[in-house]
Amino acid sequence: MSAQVISTELKQWIVEQARAGVSPDKVLAAMIQSGWDARVSQRALDETMAQYRKDQALAQGLPLGEPVPEPDLSGQHTSLNVLGHEVQVLLTLKQPRVVLFGNFLSDAECDALVAAASGRLARSETVAIQNDASEVNTARTSDGMFFERAENDICARIEARIAALLNWPVENGEGLQVLRYRPGAEYLPHFDYFDPHHASTPAILKRGGQRVGTLVMYLNTPKRGGGTIFPDAKLEVAPVKGHAVFFSYDRPHPDTLTLHGGSPVLEGEKWVATKWMRQGRFE
Repeated sequence: MSAQVISTELKQWIVEQARAGVSPDKVLAAMIQSGWDARVSQRALDETMAQYRKDQALAQGLPLGEPVPEPDLSGQHTSLNVLGHEVQVLLTLKQPRVVLFGNFLSDAECDALVAAASGRLARSETVAIQNDASEVNTARTSDGMFFERAENDICARIEARIAALLNWPVENGEGLQVLRYRPGAEYLPHFDYFDPHHASTPAILKRGGQRVGTLVMYLNTPKRGGGTIFPDAKLEVAPVKGHAVFFSYDRPHPDTLTLHGGSPVLEGEKWVATKWMRQGRFE
């Protein structure tokens, strides 16, 4: 059978479906049903929609999209072998780009991170609005700490796994942050990219550019509450030990739909480790 070519006519048809409000999943299904190979269909949809969103951004005067971390899910496998560790693919969304992984960390790795971080926790801070520092914010009521990149064996192993899974260089990642949420603690909805209008942003961007991806790893399972919410996507991810939720954002703008937060912990504690990925090498 001859190779199928992604023609201009096919791309125009995909754009017409997008303008009509047809969801990407339905467009993909229609292409496959009409005889297109599943992989060719997915590539055509991804390439066309990326260009469509870029054109829309230009027309609206929005920031252009940047390359982002992305797992290779082209084979539609339910699990991936990442440096010898089996990771499950539990959920995927295209827009916003969200992927939920199971067994990203083993129980032993979760416990090791908690033990290594426990003695170094302090009240979590957020980026300051009026200067180039950070500050305590009532929107964030957790305790936390940062590891240096590859500070110890457990951090180095997890960072290598993240880089391999998300196809993003280790050196483009910040050090792991570990957070503890006590009963009642939460993190109100926010974006992880650095707001271009903040006074602190120009200085922050010198250390590796914008954030373009986030991986939140759950180090325990709270008794009640503590889910990760995505209000724009009407999605809530349950905090299950060893699971990890990934999301990316190709521009510092709300149209990425990556507004997210940590719901209040209702019973027990919640421990998470967060990895933020930058455009370039983080120093």
